[in-house]
Amino acid sequence: MITIKPAKLRDIPVINQLAYRIWPATYKNVLSTDQMEYMLSLIYGTSSLRKQIKELNHKFIVIYKNKIPLGFASYSLRANSKNIYKLHKIYILKTEQGKGIGNFVLNKITDEIKLTGAKYLELNVNRSNKAVDFYKKNGFKIIGEEDIDIDNGYFMNDYVMRKII
Repeated sequence: MITIKPAKLRDIPVINQLAYRIWPATYKNVLSTDQMEYMLSLIYGTSSLRKQIKELNHKFIVIYKNKIPLGFASYSLRANSKNIYKLHKIYILKTEQGKGIGNFVLNKITDEIKLTGAKYLELNVNRSNKAVDFYKKNGFKIIGEEDIDIDNGYFMNDYVMRKII
């Protein structure tokens, strides 16, 4: 049975471990090993996750199957907006992909943010990530592109996608 639980600071090690298991499979054909390691450290280090939860008010959730963690997601109200939410992350173990779990999680997040008056859900996704098709199937449309400098000579080359909810 799939369950979703809000993540707390004590769940940071679980999110970190999942990220280090999921990212190599997800980005092996998209990012260099050096860039992947840099980004994992930058985004999923303990202090970074703590900041995302405590200071940036990203709501993290952990997805479980029979009490075993298999993925996570995070989202928040977009800065300077009253009705646009940003999906920052959604990652599911490769062995669990294609089983409807991502759809289930997106629907749960959408249902929750609708209650706050949200009109849109936006996200960034690497332009070479196969997840672009997943998002399109879930009603997201490409509304732009961004090349974000993350230092050390690395860039995130993303589509910006939006879904009306």
